[in-house]
Amino acid sequence: MASSNNNSLFSTMVRSGRTTYFVDVREAKNGNKFLAISESRLDSENKKQRATVRVFGESVHELRKAIDEASATIG
Repeated sequence: MASSNNNSLFSTMVRSGRTTYFVDVREAKNGNKFLAISESRLDSENKKQRATVRVFGESVHELRKAIDEASATIG
């Protein structure tokens, strides 16, 4: 997926029903890289809702570990 932001280093998306997840690696103005995970979904009135979580620094590795542990519990 192409991004209109020139600070995007990586971008991919995952579709799941009425929800689309975007996973991006971006570079902040100060040069630090961060992970941005966005959820875009249609609400009950078919209006788009979007939420984004930004994760900086070493927290990315801790978040991945937590997600891996949680996904192992699911299946």
